[in-house]
Amino acid sequence: MRHVSQRSKVSNSSGRTKDSKGSQESKDSHASKATKTSHRSNGSKRSNNSQRPSLTGSGSVNTLVGSALERKEAYQDTIPEQVDTFERLTELRKLMAKDNLDYYIVPSEDAHQSEYTAENDKRRQWITGFTGSAGQAIVSRTASYLVTDSRYWLQAEKELDPNWVLIRAGTPSGPRNWVDWLTDRVNESRVGIDARMLSNETATQLYPLLQEKKSKLVYPSQNLIDLIWEGKPPRSKNKIYVQPIEYTGKDASKKLTQVRDWIKNQPPSNASSRGPPQPSQLHVGTLVSNLACIAYVLNLRGDDVPFNPVFTSYLYIGLDRAILFIEQEKVEAPVREYLQNLKVETRDYNGIWSFLRTREWGEGRVLISPQTSYAISLMLTHYRYTVVPSLIEEMKSVKNEVEIQGLKRAYLRDGACYVQFLAWLEEKMSKGFQISEWEAAWRLTEFRSKTKNYMGLAYENISAAGPNAALPHYKPLKSESIFIDKDTPYLNDSGGQYRDGTCDTTRTMHYGRPTQEQSEAYTRVLQGHIAIDTAIFPKGTAGAQLDVLARKNLWQDGLNYLHGTGHGVGSFLNVHEGLHSFNSQVPLTRGHILTNEPGYYRAGEFGIRIESVLVVRDVHTKHADPDQTWLGFERLTCVPIQTRMVVEAMLSREEKEWLREHNRACLVALEGLLRDDKRALKWLRREAERPIGVAPAGPGGVIIDWD
Repeated sequence: MRHVSQRSKVSNSSGRTKDSKGSQESKDSHASKATKTSHRSNGSKRSNNSQRPSLTGSGSVNTLVGSALERKEAYQDTIPEQVDTFERLTELRKLMAKDNLDYYIVPSEDAHQSEYTAENDKRRQWITGFTGSAGQAIVSRTASYLVTDSRYWLQAEKELDPNWVLIRAGTPSGPRNWVDWLTDRVNESRVGIDARMLSNETATQLYPLLQEKKSKLVYPSQNLIDLIWEGKPPRSKNKIYVQPIEYTGKDASKKLTQVRDWIKNQPPSNASSRGPPQPSQLHVGTLVSNLACIAYVLNLRGDDVPFNPVFTSYLYIGLDRAILFIEQEKVEAPVREYLQNLKVETRDYNGIWSFLRTREWGEGRVLISPQTSYAISLMLTHYRYTVVPSLIEEMKSVKNEVEIQGLKRAYLRDGACYVQFLAWLEEKMSKGFQISEWEAAWRLTEFRSKTKNYMGLAYENISAAGPNAALPHYKPLKSESIFIDKDTPYLNDSGGQYRDGTCDTTRTMHYGRPTQEQSEAYTRVLQGHIAIDTAIFPKGTAGAQLDVLARKNLWQDGLNYLHGTGHGVGSFLNVHEGLHSFNSQVPLTRGHILTNEPGYYRAGEFGIRIESVLVVRDVHTKHADPDQTWLGFERLTCVPIQTRMVVEAMLSREEKEWLREHNRACLVALEGLLRDDKRALKWLRREAERPIGVAPAGPGGVIIDWD
């Protein structure tokens, strides 16, 4: 569900920052449209067996007034529909029989290979009941399977009904992915899929593997899920808008020129050395289907996909023309004029297929990325396209200085909100109030919603206590969330979307006396976080070569985590961006943005993760060769790291100093933004000076934890 909030006022005790006072009605209206909250959780068993009081009676809302309190009380969970998928699968198999299909694949992705999709593209969720963002449904004549990775196994176990079998991808003895699993089973089989939902890269990999099993891919003329999905949501008609150059740092016309220069510089396809290339061998344009790439290169944003300011479209960029294929209702007069000034024509979204079929660009080949849908490849035929890595993806991932400075400002404001939240939560916990996971996430969103340039959340809040924190992608429901307790760590992974940057921060807190196991695990995670943060490496180093730094100390104790150490982040775009990461072979480049997020999860008990966002910068080393470039990281995130769970004796001298300096730097950076919030400022100053570790017990077991 998309939680639409109204403009609200917060009393002085809620601690609005100076920036938050500058918000305007128009911005708040737009932000409320972009804000989404979706939550899930489970009972109140961890709160000393006490009954859950009403939220208004808990005393935790004494700093809320007016519409903020009304929104909180009125909020209703949107719980995914619980259905018996038997009838849906029966109808799907009837259609499969008409095409004589042995298997039908329903990917998570849409026609643009998006990780996060619009409501009308959640076909895999509709057929399975599984709401995770990654996984493929594979339906045979007699059984149905969901293939997903370790991040979603527990969630899938809970959400799948008995009609489905969960296939755990990525285990040492199991399949690597759905392609691996499928090709191990087929034999003289017809495998159906909507070619729009299959990337060129995956199709190229899958074809020979199926041929070895005397099997083939089949593309029904219509998506079979669409044919049986009653009440399927319509495609979004939300308006698009311009992202000003004050945030992008580069005019769209210059970006288009750069793309055109790249097209011109591509070598002819299958050119012979005996003579000049034929017109049919020259590259004359590129077709862009990735939604974030289209938004980036045109300096436009939209509101079609929850949490991602993108819009459903295709973009053709030729040497002398450009065409944006988009629902025409989405383009209002000012944006249409803006596009005309860029010499970008607009056509209906579905017009892309007639454009490809009639080959309007004339002679020559079209460049596409490996992630382009295979339906486009089939329409073009291999004589008409060349697959190359996306230049726009590369351009987008390397931030210019204007974008970096915008991200810095966004992370300062977001960090101030995070500190206000942590100060509020600690005060409530210390006074004995019962705060649920959902209420904590809701309150942090309220702080963010009053901040300058706020446009919504960057992703669903992950607010998790106790065993729920062991689920890396857990989201709490208001109706089921457990209380944050004093026995286990509380993990909050969240971030705001701002016009000047996309934020992604995780901190893990403890509000009691952590166990030795919790403290040692937290310390090992912190050591990995520090190792990445302080890494210095030569130009040409890939993120995957640094990944071991985050895991080394965990491995010493036989601990590990199964998710990636970090990913790229957009500039008011997708929170997951780019081909660079800490598990990628793409060399890190000055201007790359990455998260640094090692963790540890003990199933059924607790979870720990510490995440900050970094930008790759040049580093001057003591004995650098003048011809050698060295790189390191500058940290953008500005939220203190709690020291309560740290085992000081496990840290080196350098690690202790890093931790102290980190928290002092947060004080220096945020003090001015929080001067109107006495509670947050007091908390921030105390965290900057707090000793490492939990206070020891005194004589007779008396414990004093000084403020």
